[in-house]
Amino acid sequence: MKERIESSKMTSKGQITLPKAIRDQLGLKTGDTVTFVEIDSVVYLVHDFKSAVRLMQKAMEGQAEKVGLRTEEDVVNLVKEIRSKNNIS
Repeated sequence: MKERIESSKMTSKGQITLPKAIRDQLGLKTGDTVTFVEIDSVVYLVHDFKSAVRLMQKAMEGQAEKVGLRTEEDVVNLVKEIRSKNNIS
């Protein structure tokens, strides 16, 4: 893992300029889309959506088991219960 600390000032419109070293490291080009992921008050900037999903999956590892969801059937039953409570088909 490569560590880097860079800073940028936000404009009144909420815009920031990504430092060149970060743009180069991520391979960003003009017009590219970036995704911001917040996990436990830490914001990650990733170049593509797939990386964002992988980051969220890693952050959520083990959470289902903590609340007692051990099988796919447990998840389906929970979804049905929530939908029923909220009158969603």
